[in-house]
Amino acid sequence: MLSSVEILILSLIQGVSEFLPISSLAHLVLVSKYYAFTNQNLLIDICLHLGSLLAIIVYFRNDLFSFVKNKNFLIKILVGTLPIVPIGYIFYQTGIINQLRNLEVIGWMSLIFGIFLYISDKTKINKKLETEFSNKSAIFIGLFQILALIPGVSRSGITISSARILGFNRFDSAKISFFLAIPALTAASLLGTYNIYKQESAELNFLAIIAVIFSAMFSFLTIAIFLHFIKKFSLNIFIIYRIILSFILLAFVYL
Repeated sequence: MLSSVEILILSLIQGVSEFLPISSLAHLVLVSKYYAFTNQNLLIDICLHLGSLLAIIVYFRNDLFSFVKNKNFLIKILVGTLPIVPIGYIFYQTGIINQLRNLEVIGWMSLIFGIFLYISDKTKINKKLETEFSNKSAIFIGLFQILALIPGVSRSGITISSARILGFNRFDSAKISFFLAIPALTAASLLGTYNIYKQESAELNFLAIIAVIFSAMFSFLTIAIFLHFIKKFSLNIFIIYRIILSFILLAFVYL
């Protein structure tokens, strides 16, 4: 059974890495490989994602409230989410997601999509979120979001990259990424929460709640800092980090 300290560590990793283009799942798997967490599994991962979801809702509460009035934008977000739902279901139900949770996959995906992030970040800015985020844009980004099911890709990274390719600036690309995360994380979190409460262990339920709370706290702080950062700077620091991380991981695998 995971301890409260271990939950705190995992929540910190999830909260920080979920919204940075460096792959939260990759870092959760990495830490689990080199630290003997007790019984850390997909259910705990989903609880950590639930905390991140709550952070998005709280941080963007004003935007979400406006979506109620502007149903067209809400529809676009839902349309952009559709591609990942059936593929994600298949990945989790068939166990493919578990087979991909290894250092070799994480290493290569960190490298490949780190380079992809660099290329996409050079795209000329010619679109505005308020007026030019169409259903086609949502579907395009949503299709790329499917790749985030692979550890090391980064959901934030791939959706920001695809939005940048379309010509949105970094700040708007990040907002699109966060908004598209809401339906996907909601579905995954509800399924995971239901499965957790089917367990007979009260301690597991308590630790799940702790994971959600800590993850939400760290996630909220990360969202605020990241959005402030990309208003002034490029994504190069995250690209460099991904490439260095990939070299280290691949060295462990092949040397």
